[in-house]
Amino acid sequence: MPPADLAKLRMGAVSFVNELYGDEAGKRRARVKARFVNNAMMATLLGAAISDALENGQVVSGVGGQYNFVAQSFALEDARSIILLRATRTARRRTTSNILWNYGHTTIPRHLRDIVVTEYGIADLRGKSDRDVIAAMLAVADSRFQDELLRRARDAGKIERGFELPAACRDNTPARIVHALAPARDEGLLPPFPFGSDFTATEARLIPSLKLLRAASPPQLARLLARGFFSSAPSGELRDCLARMGLEHPSGAMQRVEAALLHAALEAPREQ
Repeated sequence: MPPADLAKLRMGAVSFVNELYGDEAGKRRARVKARFVNNAMMATLLGAAISDALENGQVVSGVGGQYNFVAQSFALEDARSIILLRATRTARRRTTSNILWNYGHTTIPRHLRDIVVTEYGIADLRGKSDRDVIAAMLAVADSRFQDELLRRARDAGKIERGFELPAACRDNTPARIVHALAPARDEGLLPPFPFGSDFTATEARLIPSLKLLRAASPPQLARLLARGFFSSAPSGELRDCLARMGLEHPSGAMQRVEAALLHAALEAPREQ
């Protein structure tokens, strides 16, 4: 950065930003109606957040200042803690819910629950009973997992047997999100990297196709492979993409298979 711009930055120590201690009165004046936004890997139906490690002891990341910020949101008047997470994750072609009944490790305990946000909505949990917290968390869970989560809560006696989710929360699916965002995406209002990136145009073109291949099931891969083998010779940006992956001139059976799969995936962006 130019020295004049760099001089405008005033970095604060973590010890100053993460805590109220030390000039507490001044910090309280500066943090009026503060909003502390953090993300998590998973959350429980009772509002606990899992952000740094798994229940088997595997450490995924440091806690950082997450707990400090959440604690501040309760110590400061009119402050709120906001935890963001995706409703699901997909690994090894299997999709599971990131909202769970319970989990063997937590980063933020249930007594510090506040606001949880997924792609399906906002769950405002602060000050609510366990029953109302469960109802709010179910409303922002993926609909493929809501019934099982509700069953677990009923079996534990945490919510009444007759509870039913509102119809408006029963269509929490990726397809609905795609449909809802389609108009804005078609108008170019939702670029993949709204703040820019270091990817070249070719690399940015490759990313969704590689994600498609990674998530594809064996039958889907077979269809893509057949389509790739019978496609016409790639031209333009498709050839650039194949070259970037070292597959423009494949040699050997395995490379030909990889080239055919990638070719088909590049021609099928809507299947992501």
